[in-house]
Amino acid sequence: MKIIFMGTPDFAVPCLERLLEDGHEISLVVTQADKPKGRGHKLTPPPVKGCALSNGVDVYQPASMKTDEVYTYLAAFQPDLMVVVAYGKILPPRILEMPRYGCINVHASLLPRYRGAAPIQ
Repeated sequence: MKIIFMGTPDFAVPCLERLLEDGHEISLVVTQADKPKGRGHKLTPPPVKGCALSNGVDVYQPASMKTDEVYTYLAAFQPDLMVVVAYGKILPPRILEMPRYGCINVHASLLPRYRGAAPIQ
């Protein structure tokens, strides 16, 4: 089964690691762009990117998920499933409908009651 994984922060790394450990075919990891951190504002990659690259998985960091270019790029992977864990961007319906078996979203809290920007608190 071909899986596209979407995630960004530390919270998403264990899910990606488990999928890889269990032998699933992760075709692509989609994460947010590298962001400036610290006093020097040094560009720092998201934790999910580091995990993906250390496991030899290609990484894609689009600025927006709403473009035809992004849709075409993702569709070329012909995903069977997308796993989304704290990605941080809203996915358009046509991307959610792309995988043969749909999308699975892992959230840090019980939805909808504990939704929002800080669900773990």
